[in-house]
Amino acid sequence: MNHEKFMKEAIRIAERGIKEGQTPFGAVIVKNNRIIAKAHNTVFKDNDPTAHAEINAIRKASKKLKTIDLKGCVIYSTCEPCPMCFSAIHWANIDGIYYGASIRDAEKLGFRELRISNKRMKSLSKKTVKLKIVGGVMKEECRKMMKKWKGKTY
Repeated sequence: MNHEKFMKEAIRIAERGIKEGQTPFGAVIVKNNRIIAKAHNTVFKDNDPTAHAEINAIRKASKKLKTIDLKGCVIYSTCEPCPMCFSAIHWANIDGIYYGASIRDAEKLGFRELRISNKRMKSLSKKTVKLKIVGGVMKEECRKMMKKWKGKTY
């Protein structure tokens, strides 16, 4: 898989969301090395606190594939998924998460993140979860995009 290619697209879609007045988060779902869904955060546009990029991408992928079972798919997210998004990824049976910035990076920008990493959430599962988690994919590029949105450095 071309991780950089897919993360670049997640960043691009997050930047589109920023232009539309949304927060700096983007996600892309890939199956068989092809993008099947991409989305950015639409919380403010939709007046929906669950309209995170990952949730929006899962909804699009499920609709496109006509199934709630996204086995065989992986998700690229500009930031480590929050607990809500991690749970949705888990329930959709997505095989892997590749993310850029960490939950702590988002927290430093003022987001009210719960400090529960994806690896920690995976470890809390009572059944064996085979979900692959890879952090730090194009981390600096993701952080730069997020900082640009916030207009400050840390």
